[in-house]
Amino acid sequence: MTAPFFAPLMVEARKLNRSLAALLAVAAPSLIALFTFFNMLRGEEPAPWDMWMISACGIWAFFMLPMSVTALTALVAHMEHGPRSWDHLRALPLPRWRLYAAKAVCVLAVAAMMSAAVLAMTWGAVALAAAIKPQLQPVGVFDLAKYAGLMGRMFAAAVLMIAIQLWVALRWASFVPALAVGIGGTFFSVVATSAKQGVFFPWQMPVNMLATDAWRAQTALVLGLGLGLAAMVAALIHLSRREVL
Repeated sequence: MTAPFFAPLMVEARKLNRSLAALLAVAAPSLIALFTFFNMLRGEEPAPWDMWMISACGIWAFFMLPMSVTALTALVAHMEHGPRSWDHLRALPLPRWRLYAAKAVCVLAVAAMMSAAVLAMTWGAVALAAAIKPQLQPVGVFDLAKYAGLMGRMFAAAVLMIAIQLWVALRWASFVPALAVGIGGTFFSVVATSAKQGVFFPWQMPVNMLATDAWRAQTALVLGLGLGLAAMVAALIHLSRREVL
């Protein structure tokens, strides 16, 4: 099964390489790095590494990740919806679920790479700012394992949000429903940040990894990853059984 699935996966990867996905994957983390760079240059006293790195992770989970997933899933779906190529793809002699699974794997892979890029670019931004103003050299230890672990949990908690966005984007040929869901989810996540029920809201699950209450963080992680994988499987089954998108 590995070899037959590898072929559509490679095709999807090549499609993404020829699309604007690469630009999106660089642009979103770069915005956080630029914000960190200029914000650091405004300071007069050094701050701990934790402040810069964890703040970048928070910005990513709170706003940039949901919006990036919205744009990415709409882009991936539009590559087939735009030229109306679903009829051709679904007529190929292979299980239909593999077509959608390949897209899901690519979306998850790009989101993971963007998460890693946030850490790398933020580190570079802080290092550059410290080189320009040496008195701002961050204090404390740069704990890469800690930051990578936090970002990894944020990514895992975002799987449910990613599954919902991809499901909607692939289900409707118009990009409007996917954008409406993504923008709406991000909006309610922002305006209801302090809501206790936010731990159960897919768009707030990633940022709940920063919660001081261990119960909130653990609940959001388990629900985001567990329900996310279940939703992804349900999406593959539902989409592969539809005759017309």
